[in-house]
Amino acid sequence: MKIENRQQLLMALTVAVGIIYAADQVVIEPLYGWWKARSKTVAELRMQVKNGRRLIQREAGLRSRWSQMRTNTLPDNHSLAEQQTLKAFDNWARESGAEVTGITPQWNNDSPDYVTLNCRLEATGDLGTLSRLVYDLEKDPMAFKLESVELSTRDNTGQQLTLDLQISGLVLVAQSQPKP
Repeated sequence: MKIENRQQLLMALTVAVGIIYAADQVVIEPLYGWWKARSKTVAELRMQVKNGRRLIQREAGLRSRWSQMRTNTLPDNHSLAEQQTLKAFDNWARESGAEVTGITPQWNNDSPDYVTLNCRLEATGDLGTLSRLVYDLEKDPMAFKLESVELSTRDNTGQQLTLDLQISGLVLVAQSQPKP
């Protein structure tokens, strides 16, 4: 092979490699990135469709549960809500045998759709009565959430305990029916 032919062959190979490299950078890489993004989007959409189908299947149960929760919220009137909460605390204390030593209510406007009544409840008793108090609170259908529990002893033997609870009650401000 002559030197001129070899140079022409090397030039042609160099140009071909350059064209392939440019095609890779300009066409193949962007198409590959687009395809990966499209595949990811399709996978996310499939997951959303799957979750949507599950929600549709559970619609009746979810709607009845939401209706039950909405009817068990505290009333939209602050004084009535506090009265209902104090009455519930009194019932729980009476049923459990615990002695309530302090209740501190505080209102929080968390959202335009709901308000929470945060209460700090202090009670004394033995382990059985205090655990029954917490059990009664948790099993009550009213919209109360137990935020924190602190238990401490009042004597050296640990027979007399003090329970400090942080409880929040839900008040729905706009109780309009959800659109089907």
